[in-house]
Amino acid sequence: MVRRALGRDFGWLWGAYSVSALGTGLAFSAFPLIAVVALRAGPAEVAALAAVGPAVGALLAVPLGPWVEFRRKRPVMMAADLLRCGALLSVPAAYALGVLGLGQLLLVSVIVAAADISFTAASGAFLKSLLPPEDLLVASGRFESTTWTATMVGPPLGGALIGLFGPVVTVAADAASYLLSAAGLRAIGAREPEPVRPASSAGRLTGGDLLAGWRHLLAHPGLRPLFLNAALVNGLIMAGAPLLTVLMLGPLHFAPWQYSLAFAVPCAGGLLGSRLAPRLVARYGHRRVLLTSGTLRVCWPLGLAFVGPGVGGLALVMIVEFGLIACIGVYNPVLATTRLELTPKDRVVRTLSAWSVGTKASIASLTALWGALATLTGPRPALAAAGALLLVTPVLLFGVRGSVGGSEAAPAVPVGESARRRPPTGC
Repeated sequence: MVRRALGRDFGWLWGAYSVSALGTGLAFSAFPLIAVVALRAGPAEVAALAAVGPAVGALLAVPLGPWVEFRRKRPVMMAADLLRCGALLSVPAAYALGVLGLGQLLLVSVIVAAADISFTAASGAFLKSLLPPEDLLVASGRFESTTWTATMVGPPLGGALIGLFGPVVTVAADAASYLLSAAGLRAIGAREPEPVRPASSAGRLTGGDLLAGWRHLLAHPGLRPLFLNAALVNGLIMAGAPLLTVLMLGPLHFAPWQYSLAFAVPCAGGLLGSRLAPRLVARYGHRRVLLTSGTLRVCWPLGLAFVGPGVGGLALVMIVEFGLIACIGVYNPVLATTRLELTPKDRVVRTLSAWSVGTKASIASLTALWGALATLTGPRPALAAAGALLLVTPVLLFGVRGSVGGSEAAPAVPVGESARRRPPTGC
């Protein structure tokens, strides 16, 4: 089941994703580094670059969801790749000419964020049309393992490239990866039918189009608790990331290479989890794996509040991150499959766009809130508060009881079979 071939077209799609994921990994934290090293930006400017660009990009992506819904997805994905390539290439070009400024970095960040959301939503719809339902979990697991491989390999390699060739080299590599991704998508041979737009809204974008994804997310008894859980969990985990950076590189005096090592090595847990996900679903059932892995993933971050100096502190961070990432590696492909199974084909793009916009807004809001909390209390109490709140988030997951994955009495049914027997409710 796990290693069965998914076809040539999926191979091109997977290859395109892999090369762009590696490029993103190479360019991890490239913009903050350029801002600090090349533009002499201060903490406030770096924080604005990290938060404002993605937030504005998410806002711009709101009308793109319904626009993409009624168009062929592969051309949209290729256009998003080419747009990201062109935007990113403007950074090394401006740097070489001596005209690069913080405003340009912010604009590029906005463009890339909006294109990211549109690409992700379109790719989910394209994947659902490309593969039968029983193959979606295996495909999602392969994408998840690729993500963690790129996260594990990309940042250390990118850091080495920056040390050898300067601060903008990884941005150029990331741009090239999007160009290669577009070429891979172009090689897919499957013909994609033109989506049919309802006659009542043909030729124009309506308020119903804009809200359809949100209505589906918030009205569906299975997706609503999953979405609210994702917004809180992702926001609280990411809110603690900059606080842990300050704690490790400041009072605990870890060297930058130790800090990088602490987050690169545990990514092996993501590889392990993503490989295990299809096997666990086949043995224990879709819903049980979703609830168990979703609960276990929030049990780890509280340990980061107790990190100390030296080898013991470094080991604690790596153990906590390994456990967290391994559970996420199991949970994410099951969640991705669930979203696709519970969403009608004519609402996939709008639903995934609404999901991305909502979770990004939650991350931005909670990161800002926890930054203010850390200013008052220090990073360690703020990390403890985030970890403690994470422990109560699994309550939301139990709202999906009976809504996904079929009956618990038949755990060996491949994912997708239950969805065909019992159509998802809500719309």
